[in-house]
Amino acid sequence: MIKITTILMAGVLALSHLQAQQKQSTMKDLSDRAKLTCKLTTPELQQRKRTVIAELKALVKERKEDGNAVSYKFESSDKNIDLVSNFIKTERLCCDFFEFTLEVESDSEFMWLKLSGPDGVNEFIREEVGF
Repeated sequence: MIKITTILMAGVLALSHLQAQQKQSTMKDLSDRAKLTCKLTTPELQQRKRTVIAELKALVKERKEDGNAVSYKFESSDKNIDLVSNFIKTERLCCDFFEFTLEVESDSEFMWLKLSGPDGVNEFIREEVGF
């Protein structure tokens, strides 16, 4: 009787531990998704997609995904540098989980904008930003 009770208790403890881990994992997933939220209202985001993002999207020469990052290649004209800089200034206010890297080399006709962030950022960019 003691052995069965001990084995049963060990099983209950193991199950309890597994359920706690699953709950933590689910809460972390929900927390990560909450981190990937744009602060703009739906109409504001739709307007941004129609204007600033649409203009930049039309100028993209190449797009690459790597891990939790998406990089965009643009011609490095003064106009494009201004557009990308303005995009960064406004985007960091509404999507504060993004990390931005802008590479502009003096001897290259192209520049790269890299958007990176936590797990799921690539999907967020595709689905929410459409960029």
